Amino acid sequence: MDKVITIGRQYGSGGREIGEKIAKRYGIPFYDNELITRAAKESGFAEESFERAEDKATNSLLYSLAMGINVYGNQDFGFSGLSLDDRIFLAQSDVIRKVAEEGPCVIVGRCADYVLKERDNVFNIFVRASLDYRLQRAIHNYQVNEKKAAEIIMKNDKRRGNYYNYHVGEKWLNLNNYDLVIRSDVSGIDNAVNCICTYLGD
Repeated sequence: MDKVITIGRQYGSGGREIGEKIAKRYGIPFYDNELITRAAKESGFAEESFERAEDKATNSLLYSLAMGINVYGNQDFGFSGLSLDDRIFLAQSDVIRKVAEEGPCVIVGRCADYVLKERDNVFNIFVRASLDYRLQRAIHNYQVNEKKAAEIIMKNDKRRGNYYNYHVGEKWLNLNNYDLVIRSDVSGIDNAVNCICTYLGD
């Protein structure tokens, strides 16, 4: 197995669990929060700064205002002209590229599909599921309050969508951006893993 696998996922769909099982099957590293820890260590930014940058993405208007003008395309502006959150995103992206260079791995979220788009050994997966399925997982697997479960799911999906849309410039739920889309409520977690590994040639 020589591929880097990125996984985008709706909240409660089981995408993280699927990623962990794929990594375990192939015996390759799995990265999620570990990326934040490493990016913080290498960049000097506090881990909380990375978490806050994602939390700000809950409201697209407020997020855009908080992030300031996106100046990635303005080479004259330079790194010092970027907002703190943009610099944090770039630090995180640098770590994503480094772990991809180190060898096969599974990376969950953090716009990894976009960050690694120039590499030809990257396989991008998106895991989705019905709201009912995600509600049940949120309540039983994540111990989310039953009365607040739907609100929490919508809030997390909106945060992920806004974060992706801002940094990538494309819609998070544009399924054409991914090589394979899995409905975990139809397949089940283990069958989703089997399907992905079969697709990868396992």
